[in-house]
Amino acid sequence: MKATLRNIVAHTYKPLLVRYLSKTRMYKYGDITLEIPPQVFHPGFFFSTRLLLNYISQFPLKSKHFLELGCGSGLISIYAAKKRAIVTATDINPIAVEFLQKNSRQNETELTITRSDLFKNIPEQLFDIIAINPPYYKKQPVTAKEYAWFCGENGEYFSGLFNNLPNYIHINSEVLMVLFDGCDMEMIENLAAQNGFNLLCVYTRKNLLEKNFIYKIEKTG
Repeated sequence: MKATLRNIVAHTYKPLLVRYLSKTRMYKYGDITLEIPPQVFHPGFFFSTRLLLNYISQFPLKSKHFLELGCGSGLISIYAAKKRAIVTATDINPIAVEFLQKNSRQNETELTITRSDLFKNIPEQLFDIIAINPPYYKKQPVTAKEYAWFCGENGEYFSGLFNNLPNYIHINSEVLMVLFDGCDMEMIENLAAQNGFNLLCVYTRKNLLEKNFIYKIEKTG
């Protein structure tokens, strides 16, 4: 049944979506309004961003040091800033960074916005909450846009994530990552374990096309 639905989507909905997202579009979430260019992951048409945002909304964010790693549209970062968190938002895509700067001003929020490949350009500091909506698919990204989708042939994104994460967390940090049932979970869990981390599933949500999970990344030992 799921395969049939995915086939229908691939031949009907997906071409329409690709055409629609080929232009810069406005998107509204609550009191947040975003201008989203075609080179940036659109939170209105993919479930993962809103799923992670809804989960994070249960936390008291005021005065928390908050990092959105690979922020894309920046919806989660702007939401956290509106809740008076101290927010750092990063992305490897220069267009995402450019539009987040604009959207931050338009939504009257203060963010530290940095173009960075994972933690590369983030000064070492400790965050209370880290939100991660990673690239899922095992392929080498070529364009800036593809970094939102592809994690490298051997999961290089996750290797870099888990290798550098210890420098940015303290004992009580909440590190939350959204994944779906099409991920290579064995690979991701193995890379986490190699760097002293365990993935604990804290939330599951299923729709007609896929099952999404939110994992808490915890230090082992």
